[in-house]
Amino acid sequence: MSLDVHLATLEQRHSALDDQLSSAKAKPAISDAELRELKRRKLQLKDEMERLRTGQR
Repeated sequence: MSLDVHLATLEQRHSALDDQLSSAKAKPAISDAELRELKRRKLQLKDEMERLRTGQR
């Protein structure tokens, strides 16, 4: 998989998590733990995208 395709895939996953977070915040039934997990996963994707863009491994 090329770097550009991999980055695009990560960006799509990041965007999907952002949408999930927005939706989850509007629902009072979601737990704090579930919100934290979504935020953690989103941050991991962001960190991975940044590493790939800067060439770090």
